[in-house]
Amino acid sequence: MKKISAINYILLFFLICFFMVDCKKVEGPGGTSTINGKIIVHDFDAAFLITTPVIYPATNTETYIIYGANHSTYDNNYKTTYDGSYEFKYLQKGKYRIFAYSIDSTGAYKNNPSLAQIPAFVDVEITSNGSTVSAPDLIILKNKR
Repeated sequence: MKKISAINYILLFFLICFFMVDCKKVEGPGGTSTINGKIIVHDFDAAFLITTPVIYPATNTETYIIYGANHSTYDNNYKTTYDGSYEFKYLQKGKYRIFAYSIDSTGAYKNNPSLAQIPAFVDVEITSNGSTVSAPDLIILKNKR
């Protein structure tokens, strides 16, 4: 009877491990796709009573991305440029959520302005490698007129 050497056992072990590991890539960095978009500010009066806000690009605004549909914390961030644009590069196929903070127009936090910001979201899906996906405009509210 032929004996199996230690090297053969090691190779067999690695072969079994290779087939047991799920090789599916998940959302996030390491890909060849890009998500880009713009953040637009709708600026109202202090009481949100004016029906026609002043509209302009959200410059130098933190923009956040969440990798995957089942996460609640952000994975990366980017400050918008002079025209309100942002860009997240080197992403894999999958679902993403982009957000920025907006003023809460309901007045629920009137007595505590530090809590008056809520996230405004847009959902984006990358369906093919090497693609650039343009997200819908992300609208945030301000009332600093």
